[in-house]
Amino acid sequence: MGQMTLRDIAKALRLSVSTVSKALRDSYEIGPETKRRVMEYARANQYLPNLMAKSLKEGKSGSIGVVVCSIDNSFVSRMLDGIDSACTNAGYDLIIMQSKESLTQEKACLKQLEARGVEGILISPSSETIDFCHLSEMREMGMPIVLFDRIGKQFGSFQVGINNRDGARLATQHLVDNGYRRIALLNIGPGMHISTQRSEGYADALKSNRIAFMDEYVRVCTMSDRASLKTFVREALQSLLSLPTPPDALLTATDQLSTLGLMVLHELGCRIPEDIALVGFSNTELADILTPSLSTVYQPAYEIGRLAAEKLVGLVTGKEKAGCYETVMLPIRLDARDSSRRRAGG
Repeated sequence: MGQMTLRDIAKALRLSVSTVSKALRDSYEIGPETKRRVMEYARANQYLPNLMAKSLKEGKSGSIGVVVCSIDNSFVSRMLDGIDSACTNAGYDLIIMQSKESLTQEKACLKQLEARGVEGILISPSSETIDFCHLSEMREMGMPIVLFDRIGKQFGSFQVGINNRDGARLATQHLVDNGYRRIALLNIGPGMHISTQRSEGYADALKSNRIAFMDEYVRVCTMSDRASLKTFVREALQSLLSLPTPPDALLTATDQLSTLGLMVLHELGCRIPEDIALVGFSNTELADILTPSLSTVYQPAYEIGRLAAEKLVGLVTGKEKAGCYETVMLPIRLDARDSSRRRAGG
């Protein structure tokens, strides 16, 4: 038998060709049970739609563009897994591009995706993206856009992320509860909405515990490649540890800062948590087996990606109305492990 067609699926399931086509495109006109039957049959029989024919006939590419800061990051990889799952289920291909934390590169990525005819764009903006004019222009030209992870008030769109302020407040409060008072913050920035939110959550917890906010305990890095980031983390931690009254605990505000922070503290000969306690924003699955096991603010990366992709597919297919934007904040939790265990005598 040759390659399976829409007509073959329709005949086997006793449905019209039109119903099968709409089910494979996740059209809102088709009920969930019919969609499930069609998807399962298509997958089981290796149905591959002729994307070029579909593109020419419908003026649609069947693809969605994704722009992330970098794929060399376990948190981003998990979000991409979620995006891939939702897009595959809806019958869309992915074109993934990296901004490398550069606004110029981000704009170049978006131009390429537009030229390749993507039907919608998922983006986690670069650390340099403070002005969202380039995204507003694309949206005004009719391109559906959804922001994920790095969300903010500067751009009106569907957005999916976490409550960053709550996450940092929860982590800082945990350190205070475990007897730590001199708490330092290693953050990204400057100017990113998520970094501002995490800084505010840290300050909230200090204030509610009547602990003075100390500028010298805060270090902010510009995001860049991993080698440059490690150099920054090393210099920041060395300067913190050489203060006349060094911190006794550290909150690291991103996945990469958390794992690099743990690595550098080991290299500097620090005992964790005896010399300095550590809590990170991370969802690394290695947190339990690191030495010591790493206390983390867990972010549901897979769910962030999956839900953002579902929102975008909804916009592309017309199920979601453009203009009725909402920001979805997924719940976070604190996973307390050995790196921040209660201070002796605290």
